[in-house]
Amino acid sequence: MEPVTAAVAAFSALKAGVAAGKEITSLAKEIGTLWNSIDEITHQHNKKKSSVFRSVEEEALDTFMAKKKAEDLENQLREIILYSRGMGAWQELVRLRADIRKKRQEDALAAKRKRQQMLEVIAIAATLIVGSVALFIFVVALLSARNS
Repeated sequence: MEPVTAAVAAFSALKAGVAAGKEITSLAKEIGTLWNSIDEITHQHNKKKSSVFRSVEEEALDTFMAKKKAEDLENQLREIILYSRGMGAWQELVRLRADIRKKRQEDALAAKRKRQQMLEVIAIAATLIVGSVALFIFVVALLSARNS
């Protein structure tokens, strides 16, 4: 699903939930989907893209409009949170979001380092095995030449 479509759908569900009297805490899934979509839209906007089928102007306009729509949705979300829970709740939510994003980035970096270390161990083990086999073949050839 396109990030803009997902963001609009999540916001619509969130707005309907608030209108129906649901607590913001029970709408965490919708808020998460909305913010994930907003993050994806921002990422797509900031990422350099090139397409042979679209002009630079079309791409710029598309990503700009998607980014502005995402900003509008996030501002509306902020207003809903401020209205239902107050400024402290919004600030806490933003802080939690930043903490979670930082933790995920740290986890991704740790996983990348672990993969790199694993590849290094595999490369060293493969080198040792190949070297051992080559040495064994060399010793066997040397002994067989000596016995002939």
